[in-house]
Amino acid sequence: MHRIKMIIEYDGSNYHGFQIQPNAHTIQAEIESSIEKLTGKPARIIAAGRTDSGVHALGQVIAFDTDSSIPPEKWQFALNSVLPVDIRIINSSLTRSDFHPRFDAISKNYIYKIYRQRSGSTFYRKYALLYYEDLDLGAMQTACKYFTGRHNFQAFCASGSSVKGYEREIINCQWKQELPFLTLEISANGFLYNMVRIIVGTMLEIGRHSYPPYTVQQMLNSGYRMEAGPTAPPQGLYLQKVVYGE
Repeated sequence: MHRIKMIIEYDGSNYHGFQIQPNAHTIQAEIESSIEKLTGKPARIIAAGRTDSGVHALGQVIAFDTDSSIPPEKWQFALNSVLPVDIRIINSSLTRSDFHPRFDAISKNYIYKIYRQRSGSTFYRKYALLYYEDLDLGAMQTACKYFTGRHNFQAFCASGSSVKGYEREIINCQWKQELPFLTLEISANGFLYNMVRIIVGTMLEIGRHSYPPYTVQQMLNSGYRMEAGPTAPPQGLYLQKVVYGE
């Protein structure tokens, strides 16, 4: 038995998130079913993150154990031959037997894309938030500075989370504008449930001048979800990369 590590990308538009669940179409279920088609044996994969319904990935990391004779580097091509076209294996390799995509990660990078052009939005409605209101990008950049660093992010965690602690460290947080897109780049040592989407929703309110950037500090201090902004829709969110040590 050996452990295979894979980097995968997927379009989450037609799935009820990554994690397998009863009576739902999920990324995990598709991959596990495809592995079983190739090996004739059931498989269970573990992943770096559980993306929600409608959320996409450019660099999700998964791992699974198998005694198949398929060479580790060939799993990429073997699985792509049976997976649906909206899930692709970018790379496959042999890893150590105790490798865990989630617990071994040093940081995760996400991006959130906002489409700013009123015309021609047909092809982006599933891959970006269509948002046409005027935004103060300078205020939103200033807000990024309040989010950066180690904080208690309980105010930016959706209900239903079972985590024991809410402290996380945001390593990088910045907006980049390349019209027609406005993109948030954010990386941290870990993220809470819906944390990125709540941060985006809050920054959009700041961009609309609903409240000034410094109120982010008040939200962090309060720990109350109701103090922060709304949760941004899922389609603009991408798990971009998972970073590991040597």
